[in-house]
Amino acid sequence: MEQDKKIRVGITHGDINGIGYEVLLKTLSDTRIVELCTPVVYGSAKIAAFYRKNIDIPAFKLFQIENADDAAEDQINIINIVPEDCKVEPGQATETAGKAAIAALERATADLRGGLIDVLVTAPINKKTIHSEEFSFPGHTEYLQERIGEGKEAMMIMCSDSLRVALVTIHDAIAEVAPSISAKAVLDKILAFNRSLTEDFGIHAPRIAVLGLNPHAGDAGVIGSEEDEIITPAIAEASKRKVLAFGPYPADGFFGSGAYRKFDGILAMYHDQGLIPFKLLAAENGVNFTAGLPYVRTSPDHGTAYDIAGQGVADEQSMREAIYAAIDIYRNRQREAEATANPLRKQNFDRGSDKLPVEKKTND
Repeated sequence: MEQDKKIRVGITHGDINGIGYEVLLKTLSDTRIVELCTPVVYGSAKIAAFYRKNIDIPAFKLFQIENADDAAEDQINIINIVPEDCKVEPGQATETAGKAAIAALERATADLRGGLIDVLVTAPINKKTIHSEEFSFPGHTEYLQERIGEGKEAMMIMCSDSLRVALVTIHDAIAEVAPSISAKAVLDKILAFNRSLTEDFGIHAPRIAVLGLNPHAGDAGVIGSEEDEIITPAIAEASKRKVLAFGPYPADGFFGSGAYRKFDGILAMYHDQGLIPFKLLAAENGVNFTAGLPYVRTSPDHGTAYDIAGQGVADEQSMREAIYAAIDIYRNRQREAEATANPLRKQNFDRGSDKLPVEKKTND
């Protein structure tokens, strides 16, 4: 494994009217970042200069390049992918911002697929303004599954140093959540989560807590039947496959009591059930990771934050953590692949024979 090779981290600028540029510039202003990786920003040097005026950060240079394979290792590289006259309106949801976001995303995913960058970090987008013929998805996760999934199913995992929360359903409307929960869906997510915790996070034999769907986890069928008829059988099947899965647990009591600290991962049934407690507990250290795909993608766990865009007050910690997480996950995958590549030692066979070697006895 090439431990000394610097990872090329592609970073999309997201919505140009949100806080994406601010958190990105604040993160990259600590030029020690180039000791860890080679950043390649997909955006606009002109827009970066616009936002930089309102931020109190050390001076640093953006090295403009045409293609990712021209990236300099000791520089913070940027590829201009939007027109020079692209209009910036901080705090506003505009069609122009949506087009700029999709342009960066399309170019970055193409480069990721082509091996020109190693991992992808995405700044926040506005799902309404980016929605177009090129982007008809509920979010980044579904888009990436389509573009770079190679037939694999994506899984959203929110992670921090001490907490990892995965979802069975992702951006489904509440009315569609219960019909989307099946024993197969829950089992598939438990198994996928188990693989990710092992391969991406380096946790072997992880303990996974599975939350219920209904209040009080159904109260033995009084409030709902999904726990008894769907979730519990899925957990039992996962256990038969040697996965350490437990539950289903009532979500409120599980987080409120601190029981989450006893597990390596928590599987929630739907978006807000998992993300509300995660964001409260992880605060600015949270990262959104798209697991299950052949490529590594992370992002900050916050949105465009139009209400504070352009004011210089956005916290960059989640963006910084997203870059760190992408590097760590990429390295963990390399280590796991190396460790499991040739688990059996080769035997020395006699030339021209298919028999195992036999120890010869002597009369010593």
